Amino acid sequence: MDFISILSIFVMACFVGYYVVWSVTPALHTPLMAVTNAISSVIVVGALVASAAAGSPLAKWLGLGAVVLASVNIFGGFAVTERMLAMYKKKDKPAAKGDSK
Repeated sequence: MDFISILSIFVMACFVGYYVVWSVTPALHTPLMAVTNAISSVIVVGALVASAAAGSPLAKWLGLGAVVLASVNIFGGFAVTERMLAMYKKKDKPAAKGDSK
């Protein structure tokens, strides 16, 4: 494939991704984050395989960069998911002053 075809696919994927992410209802945000974490973990595995098979030092550094960025994305996704799930937990009501157990 030539550069223009690859660039066109990348631009179309960016537009589709943008519209898909911003049209998600808040109730589906947590499952979407779980899927995003799974995709990022596949990216980490792919980056490790690609950098291990690479012959040039530049490819190894790019693989390392991909692993670092995908790992940051995974950690951030879990942090956001944890905060979203905490919003749905029942909060304990403080005991009244007269109640003693």
